[in-house]
Amino acid sequence: MNQLCFYVGEKQHHAGMMLYEWLLEEAKGLGIHGGSAFRAIAGFGRHGRLHEETFFELAGELAIKVEFILDDAITEQMLQRVHMQSLKIFYVRTQVESGFM
Repeated sequence: MNQLCFYVGEKQHHAGMMLYEWLLEEAKGLGIHGGSAFRAIAGFGRHGRLHEETFFELAGELAIKVEFILDDAITEQMLQRVHMQSLKIFYVRTQVESGFM
């Protein structure tokens, strides 16, 4: 199993919708059983600029993490869908163990 995470800006759009929503819809279209989007409260990216959720901070500069737990085949299909759209999205793919207790 894989944990597949995409990191996108909260203002990023694609195909007429928020990019994180597009990722979730694409996953649904592949038959993926679940995914989640999480909004950061603070962080910095490759440019080193700190972003925080404060009253004075301009909205739209924080990251959204979109996360899925997938088998290898579906992970490849999801990555291919993103690639086919020529999207430049940072992602992390990690081997994980998952299950119910």
